[in-house]
Parts: sequence; structure tokens; C-alpha cells
Amino acid sequence: FVCIQRELLPCKSLPKTFLFQLLGLSIATLSTVTHYGLHFTLISNVSLDSNAYRVIHHTAFYFGICLSMTLILAALLSSAATVRESQCLTAMGFFCFALAFCGSIPAACWRYTHSTEVEASMMDVYDFVYEEVRRNASSPRRHELTAIHEAFLCCGKHSPFGDTTNVEHKTCPPGQVRDAGQDCLQEIQDFLKKRMDFVSSILGVAIGFTVYGMILTSFLWFSIHFSSNLNRKGKYILR
Repeated sequence: FVCIQRELLPCKSLPKTFLFQLLGLSIATLSTVTHYGLHFTLISNVSLDSNAYRVIHHTAFYFGICLSMTLILAALLSSAATVRESQCLTAMGFFCFALAFCGSIPAACWRYTHSTEVEASMMDVYDFVYEEVRRNASSPRRHELTAIHEAFLCCGKHSPFGDTTNVEHKTCPPGQVRDAGQDCLQEIQDFLKKRMDFVSSILGVAIGFTVYGMILTSFLWFSIHFSSNLNRKGKYILR
């Protein structure tokens, strides 16, 4: 904690600004890796305008960047408010924490109420590309299907038509044998589930930290407010 000790004034506590900055940088990194990562970029590039994945892909990136910048700004304002004992800076820090909290709550709710929407949209993209190549082996989508197979380390899918062998032979990585564990729809589902679980954890931590930040900035504001009329000055000790 960063504490200010003054005679007749209790020690004022603020969140560890380093942790908030680290959390903000973690969210920014996760958003960037998700947006520009090979797996997500491939699916986004081949998705149709009617598919919801591209919209989700861009929205998640911009939301993550905004949330990370808000947390970092809140940490910097809180640190400056502690050193300068400024009510204005403290109020601005509280507002940033509140803004991050109000953004994290709907995002967490959307994650649980639409848990299968992202997964379904990604698998729909793969289904579209796969069926396009199955119907027309010379389709330009063949290279995109091959890239997806190489990225997800999978090979084809179980099809009710039973005529997938030719497609897999032309689009799967050399030497890769398809079995039940390499079904691309299952691989995409497993891949996305791990990422979404990690996103849920980050959102949970962000919500907890923003509540923590709002409580402590409120305490600091009231401490500064009620001690602003004191004429006695003391020594400042940074811990």
C-alpha cells in the first residue's frame, strides 16, 4: 500500500498501483493476442458478413483496450492523488474505477448468457469453408481450409455425407492422420473453451479490483476532505 502518515490524521491506503497497471497491461495483451492471433485472424478473414463472429472479434478487442486504459489511468490518478492529497484527482480516480466496473459487469454477464454464441459462430465459419471445398475442390477456399487445418492441428470433420476423404487428402497437413481426436469442430470448441475460461477469470479479477479501488479511493477522498482544514503539517512517508 501507499500510505500517508500525518499527525492527527490516520494512514490513508490506496490500491497497489503496480497491480492495477499490471492488470491493465494483461488485459491489453490478451485483447491484442486475441485480435491478431493466427487462429482468430484466420476465422475472421474467411467469415461472411452475415456471420456474427467478425463483429464479436472487433468488439472484444476494442472493449479490452478501453478497459485496460481505464484501469491504468485509474491507477495513475490514484497514485498522484495520494502524493498530492488532491480531492479532484481522487474523484477522477474513483470515476475511472467506477467506469471500469460498469464495463466489466455487462461483459461478464454477456460471457455467461452468450457462452455458446462465439463458439457457434466460429464453427459455422469452418462449416461454410469446408462445405465450399467439398462441393468444389478447385475453390479458392481450399487454401483457407488448409490454413485452418494447420493452425488448429486438426483434419476435417465427421460428415453425414461420408465423402470427406478427398477433401481431407487435399487440405490436411502431410502425414497427419485423421481420427476422432482431430475433428476440427471439436478442436475449435476445445480451443475456444480454454480461452473463454481465461477471459472469465480476467474479468472476475478486474471486477474485484475495481470494487477494491472504489472503496479505497472513497476512503481517501473523505480523509482528505475532513482533514483539509487542519493547519498542522507533518512528515510524509512513502512505503
